[in-house]
Amino acid sequence: MTGERKVTIIQYPKCGTCRAALKSLQSKGNQVVSRHIVEETPSSEELKRIVADSGLELKKFFNTSGEVYRELGLKDKLASMSEDEKYELLASHGMLIKRPIVTDGRRVTVGYKEEEYEQIWNKGKG
Repeated sequence: MTGERKVTIIQYPKCGTCRAALKSLQSKGNQVVSRHIVEETPSSEELKRIVADSGLELKKFFNTSGEVYRELGLKDKLASMSEDEKYELLASHGMLIKRPIVTDGRRVTVGYKEEEYEQIWNKGKG
């Protein structure tokens, strides 16, 4: 299959890292659907699918450097929470989720590393 690949980026538009990721995706010829992580926060069920598709641990999806994470004192609380409680917490506040999340419905990346984007999201070129 050739042509544009459709990907969804779940991001915060004011975030510089998210803007760089979006620009990178577009420059690689992807058709990008952008979702505002606060206005359209993924549900607990959607997050479960995203985490499963990513192959990463759930803790990788927490924005540990964010203000909300610190305000809620989650560094000390997460260890005693159940997995379902963690998903519900992430779904309750978009700013707790590490961003950007990019998915094509099969693969998922979290955060932005140009080398990773080159490998995963640039397959249609060349």
